[in-house]
Amino acid sequence: MTPTFKSILLAGTIAMLPLATPARAAPEEAPLAEIVTAPVEDAAASEVDSTARAEEAKAKIQKEMDEAVALIEKMFDTSSLPPIEPARLTLAQKTMGQLIPNGSLERMMDNLYGKMFKTLMGEFGSQSDLMLSIKTGVESEQIAKLDATTKDKVADMFDPYRKEREDQITKVVKPLVTEALSDMEPPMREGLAKAYARKFTAAQLTDINGFLATPTGTLYANEWIAVQADPEVMVAVVKAVPPMITKFIDRAPQIEKDLKDLPKEKQLVDLDDKELASLARLMKVDVKVLKDQRDMWKADAVAVDTAADDYAIDTAVDAAEAAADVAIADPAYDRSNWSAADLKRVEELELANDNASIAAQQAAEEAAENARKKLPE
Repeated sequence: MTPTFKSILLAGTIAMLPLATPARAAPEEAPLAEIVTAPVEDAAASEVDSTARAEEAKAKIQKEMDEAVALIEKMFDTSSLPPIEPARLTLAQKTMGQLIPNGSLERMMDNLYGKMFKTLMGEFGSQSDLMLSIKTGVESEQIAKLDATTKDKVADMFDPYRKEREDQITKVVKPLVTEALSDMEPPMREGLAKAYARKFTAAQLTDINGFLATPTGTLYANEWIAVQADPEVMVAVVKAVPPMITKFIDRAPQIEKDLKDLPKEKQLVDLDDKELASLARLMKVDVKVLKDQRDMWKADAVAVDTAADDYAIDTAVDAAEAAADVAIADPAYDRSNWSAADLKRVEELELANDNASIAAQQAAEEAAENARKKLPE
């Protein structure tokens, strides 16, 4: 994902945050008398608890972000890259200074933010069909039939200050977006400068800088980021996503088949003692640690098999009981009403089934006993 799209995602997230929690700003949530009569010490304690929770949440988010950054750094490891010639880096930094002057990301967001935020406010604001449906419990299809004036009156009954509130959200969020994007520009310039210094020679960077110094180049430098948030670009990119997903869905059976053709990966329980000894040497651990782990996995597998056998037995018992219930309800299942030939055939098959079950159990016991003889003490 390019830095530009990161900026877009950031703006979208910030734009939706105030909309996701409209109740926080609602003035009618608590009567004024309750606020006036609330004990001061309780209010202070509540404020302390709220601050502590906020700090705890902030620390948790910071930890998650640090882990994400560490993962990205691992994925895109730059420690093995050769050093950059200082002269080339200086030329590349000049290039980025022209391509990403101060305020470039904000200009891009000005191209996107107003349209996006206005649409979001329309779809999720207090007057939208969705929000009115949530507040009233009336189906949104029914609300969609109302004219705009009626929707305004309904929305005003819940929040007569909604327009002022939406304006205030815009005033609060816009500067925050601007500040966040301003913080992103310097590292973005530096990262791109290093990338350009590696991708282009000093002569090529000189040519690029020469072009950017021309009137056409200057216009290009001022617009190349902002144009990525152009409505036509955004719509084209979004429209390209469904066909891509459809391709994956259509090819899923073939992909699944290809994956099934691969040999099944081994688990610890599949390794014999020799393989386990080799694994222990590779991992520089005591082979007993691996054996204990393998035995534990085997025990779990036996427990699962036993549970499956118990389930099969329970199912058979349930089926027999169900058959008995049917026999009681339906006289046709009463064996006294069967012919001698039918009764003989059923009883012979039942006997064969019982004998096969006993034989299978005996064979399993013999196999286990043979295995014990081969296994080490």
